[in-house]
Order: sequence, then C-alpha cells, then structure tokens
Amino acid sequence: MTSNELLEFRTSVRALLSKHATAAAVRAAMNTELGYDPKLWAMLCEQVGVAALAVPEEWGGAGAGLVESLMVVGELGATLAGVPMLGSAVLGTQAILLAGDDEACARLLPDLADGSRTAALCWADATGWDSAGVAAAGGMLNGAAHYVLHGAQSDLLLVLTDDGLFETAADAAGVTVTPTPGLDPTRSLAAITFTDTPATRIGTGDPVALRTRLRDIAWAALAAEQVGAARRCLDMTVEYTASRVQFGRPIGSFQALKHRMADMYVLVESAESTALAAAQALAEHSPTAAEEVYVARKHCSEAFSHVAAETIQLHGGIAITWEHDAHLYFKRAHATAELFGTGKRPVAA
Repeated sequence: MTSNELLEFRTSVRALLSKHATAAAVRAAMNTELGYDPKLWAMLCEQVGVAALAVPEEWGGAGAGLVESLMVVGELGATLAGVPMLGSAVLGTQAILLAGDDEACARLLPDLADGSRTAALCWADATGWDSAGVAAAGGMLNGAAHYVLHGAQSDLLLVLTDDGLFETAADAAGVTVTPTPGLDPTRSLAAITFTDTPATRIGTGDPVALRTRLRDIAWAALAAEQVGAARRCLDMTVEYTASRVQFGRPIGSFQALKHRMADMYVLVESAESTALAAAQALAEHSPTAAEEVYVARKHCSEAFSHVAAETIQLHGGIAITWEHDAHLYFKRAHATAELFGTGKRPVAA
C-alpha cells in the first residue's frame, strides 16, 4: 500500500474498533471461554480483511504485507482487544509462508485469510522461547509447548520443533490443551502437551533460520502493539488531567504534570519510529533488520512500561481500581515485556 492508502486503511480499522471494541466490550469478552469477541473478529476479517493482509492473492489473500498487518496489531493494542490477529493472522500465517511449502499454503492459508479458521503457533518450552518444547520423530510429536497465544481457541496447531515446522489439529490424538492464567487478562495463553501425536511436516527449510525469522516478526509485532497501547495511555492521561480540577484549575495546567506528559509524548513518538523502522526492515529483508528489531523490542518495551506507570501515577487513586482501564494497560505492558523473550543484541556481521 502507498502511504495514503495505509492511512486510509488505518482509519477504517480504527473506526471499526472505536465502535465495537469499547472498554466495556473488551472487558465482557475477556471473561468468556473464547477470550475475545468472535463477532468483532468476523467483522475485522469480512469488512476490513485484516487476516488476509499478508497472504498472497494466489492463496486467497490481499497480497499486502507485513507492515500492513503490524499496523492492525498496533490498532488492536490501543484497545486491548484480544482477537487472534497476532497469534493466527501474523505468526501462524508467517510460519506457513516462511516454510516455503506451496501445497501447505494452498491448503491452509485461504481459511486463515478469511478468518474462518485460526492457527496457534506452538513454540516455547517451560523456560521460554530460546528452545523448542516439542520434539518430532517418525511423524509423531512429543513434549509440551508453553505460552501459546490462543492455544485453547485455535483448531490448527503449528508446532515449531528443532527439526522444522509441523501441523496437526487441536483435536488430534494425544493433544492436551490447558488454558494458562496470565498477568494480562485480555490475552489468552495455553500450554499444549503432545503425546505421540501424528503430525505433518510443512516445508524442508532450515529450522534455525525459520525460528530466528519468526522471533524477529514476533518482536516487531509486539513493538507495534506496545506503541498503540502506549499512545492510548497518553491520550487517556491528557484527557483526564484536562478535566480533573484541583485548587480551581485543571491539574493538567500545572507545570510539573505538563513536563511529565511531555516526556510521555516523546517516548511514544520515538517508540513509534523504532517500531515502524523494524517493520519496514523486516518487510524489505534489510541486512540491518535484526538490529532494527532488537532496538524496537527494547525501546518499545521500556517506553510502554514507563508510560503505563505514569498513567497510573497521573490518574491518582482511581487508576488502581478495577473499574478503570489503566491497570489493564499496566498489566499488558509488563506481560508484553516478557512475551517471546528478551533476547540478546545481534552481533554485527
């Protein structure tokens, strides 16, 4: 998409979310078994086509790209809507595409693109994302994957092992899915155990390269999400301090608070720049992509955590009540800082 087309597309996504992903709707959805509003996901897929963005046209997609997909992730971050955009439409779709298996693409991607099916990428072991939790041998999977996004809600399981990418169904023999309560109540996680589970390998590429690329995409996506959520925190804070009156004047007029909000603004703007640079570098397969992604991962995590904490402080006592949304953003900030690991700075070639 051109810059103007991307802005128009973002406006469409934002308009839909402002109407159907209100704070009340998000809270209601997060307490359901599914963890998100299926009607909202259907509207995003059918009316806006968010799940089809990065899927080539030959497999039922829009033929856009990673930048467009991550823009949607950022808009969803602003609302905390728990739909499976990150887990299925980004990570699931990208895993299949990166595996380089045309037969699997033709078989799996059309349903993911129209949102009629969702995928969960099973990856981490109990210690994190640096090693696979599931092993493959003889067409069977054994082991346990942890921290799986929408693992209890997806019917297609994509399992990243040291031997490559495998697919199986959520209801396949030997699959046990256990929802995992997390710090962030707006995001659904699960642990999935495989016991002699039959599976089909997708592609024959280098598993290490696949895992590295998926980690970079996951970090870039989280950076985009963190920016969207941090900007929403800033907007909430500015709006509140403009309306809250102390000593006969809005508290936002006090210089000390102005300075703190100005610092929040600088953090959000710089985080947005680094997140966009990372997304573009990945989409263009830039030689500096690993460095760009690492910078975005680190800076956006720190920026969101700081802005969320300042949001709590500047709202005062009301922010720590269950009824106010500030604590949900605070929890999302700390949860995303750990999701997909923190990694190490890449060594320059």
